[in-house]
Amino acid sequence: MPTTTPPEAARSIVIGGQSVAYSLRRSRRRTIGLAIDHRGLRVGAPARARIGDIENLIHQHGQWVLDKLAAWRDRPPPGQLEIVDGTVISVLGEALTVTITELGRARWQFGPGIIYLRPGDDRSAGAFLEKALREKARAVFAERLAIHAPRLGVPLPALRLSSARTRWGSCNQHGDIALNWRLILMPLAILDYVVAHELAHIREMNHSPRFWSVVATLCPDWKARRIELRRLARQIPHF
Repeated sequence: MPTTTPPEAARSIVIGGQSVAYSLRRSRRRTIGLAIDHRGLRVGAPARARIGDIENLIHQHGQWVLDKLAAWRDRPPPGQLEIVDGTVISVLGEALTVTITELGRARWQFGPGIIYLRPGDDRSAGAFLEKALREKARAVFAERLAIHAPRLGVPLPALRLSSARTRWGSCNQHGDIALNWRLILMPLAILDYVVAHELAHIREMNHSPRFWSVVATLCPDWKARRIELRRLARQIPHF
């Protein structure tokens, strides 16, 4: 099931002429904090902090933000991730630790912060993990489509999982939607952007201004989410 952790809002800000995506998480903290990692700029703020004050602080540290983001961008993209006991992956924005077990049947089980795998002798742990994630992806994607399709007033589309390396989703002339199973490795907000994008194609089979206005009815901050999707795409591991 999707994470129940308080959601992060995807936003963007212009620093030194560059559009920078950032995620904003509000909590009971008393100060505004900035952090940068492989996920990009992440901002923690008090529940009632004004966006103007938050973005003023980002601008005050603008050069630091740009330098740190550039450093992460210049890192080589991840290669093949070896799946062993203790490997940590990110699923819907939450860290999951892989635990290889000899107990039970040759299946898998998701738990809070953990995924148990019993691959068996005829399949590698990486291949078995991919199969588990594909099954989870199908269930989560179907759920997100069922939530968002009625909001656009479109019929619930048929769903197909894809394995495309450079395409995250597609919608054919019959209104059937394909979603890349690797979207399960991204935060829920990014998955929802791709879902909104493909559902919008049921009404507008183009990328006209009218199409983007349809996307905006589900994702008003779609521009920031699109930037974040492109950035995260470089960090997706293969196994």
